[in-house]
Amino acid sequence: MSEGSDRRRFSRRRLLAGLGAASFGGIGWTRLRGEYDRSQSGFDPEILPYDETYPDDDGITMFRRGLRRLGYYPDAVVPDAVEVEWSMPVNGIGHTAAKSTPRPTPDGETVLIPSDTGKLHAVRPDGEQLWSVETGASESLGFHGTPLIVDGTAYIGGYDGSMYAYDVETGRRVWKTSNWRLHGAIAIGSSPAYWDGVIYVVAEYNYPWQEPSGTMWALDATTGKPLWNDSRPWGMPHPSTSIDPETERMLIGSNDGVCYCWEFPSLDPAWEFQTGAEIKGTIPTYEGGAFVGSWDGNFYRLDLEDGTEEWRFETDRIIMSNPGIDPDTGIIYVGGDDRQVHALDTETGEELWSEYVGGTVLGSLTVTQETVLVGSYDTHLYALDKATGEVRWRVEGVGHVTSAAVPHDGRIFFAERGDISGYWSDEPFQLHERGHAYSLVPA
Repeated sequence: MSEGSDRRRFSRRRLLAGLGAASFGGIGWTRLRGEYDRSQSGFDPEILPYDETYPDDDGITMFRRGLRRLGYYPDAVVPDAVEVEWSMPVNGIGHTAAKSTPRPTPDGETVLIPSDTGKLHAVRPDGEQLWSVETGASESLGFHGTPLIVDGTAYIGGYDGSMYAYDVETGRRVWKTSNWRLHGAIAIGSSPAYWDGVIYVVAEYNYPWQEPSGTMWALDATTGKPLWNDSRPWGMPHPSTSIDPETERMLIGSNDGVCYCWEFPSLDPAWEFQTGAEIKGTIPTYEGGAFVGSWDGNFYRLDLEDGTEEWRFETDRIIMSNPGIDPDTGIIYVGGDDRQVHALDTETGEELWSEYVGGTVLGSLTVTQETVLVGSYDTHLYALDKATGEVRWRVEGVGHVTSAAVPHDGRIFFAERGDISGYWSDEPFQLHERGHAYSLVPA
């Protein structure tokens, strides 16, 4: 039996199989905590054009680089050959969630590396370690989300159910919002989004059949104070929040197979769309569409206004990865358990090319000027020609490459799982070698 089959067989939440758009309702009412102006009178979608990857230029950076979660780096040039400049062991927990992505600060002076051991490391781009802190997440499955960085403060949620804020320069903890303030959350695996002083993040809870099972939270970025929550998402969700300024929509996927959408910035429920199985990947938005990969083997484009299905692409295998979009060409790149990367036309869903990459694609795809960077279960990071899918090069690591690859100032940063055995079988779990964070430079 394949590993993908194991994940499908042993999933906790393959309970809903109906397809189609549905109106919101039922349990999980939206609640307000304290004073929170959801009108956000200063909200201006015009400052977030599609030809820019907000918000790196404003002292802010986040997972998939921006609110739309495109994973697009238009100025990055991937060299014809690379070599490992440095690596450091960081990951050692046998958890199938994708690993955190190393996140350079907007000024490029520091790289933050969260680990599944619950430590947060800060290094210079050349690998010199600046500081390392151990957090409460060290007593659980550590970190799997990627830090949000705003004006010198890094924000990240842990698998202890708490949110943390750290000073990037010193490693000093600015605040911690304990899980008990988040209704007893057991884990935050999502990567936070940020707009106008507010952090948006998803928490999961202990029992998928009890309310709350998952909750979308809004937190004050200065204090960590919970401002708003909606506990309708069910099934212990952990995809990251996407916000589309043009259509004024905020959305996540969940392990109940539902894509939940809110109006933004009012945060009133907008629509729900039911797929046939879990949604574990983050949903990018582009030109009025939301792009959703599901464990039902389908990749969907949904209308952001009302949640109707516009097309679907069938792979017949689990799709768990975070796709990348080139907004200049209108092409989306997605991978899954079929061990392929597919290039699809965002308007029609037509497949332009596909390329075999040796193993399951579970992490994030990164799109640059001419190249798609993608990690594989075969322990390699691949560089694919964006136009044809041809493999330009690949770099071998230790474990499954499940983080995104982040290009920055001539370097490429990424991370991997540890080399483990016994996680998908009855054999005792064993860590053979820790997974590393890497910096690649031109060879």
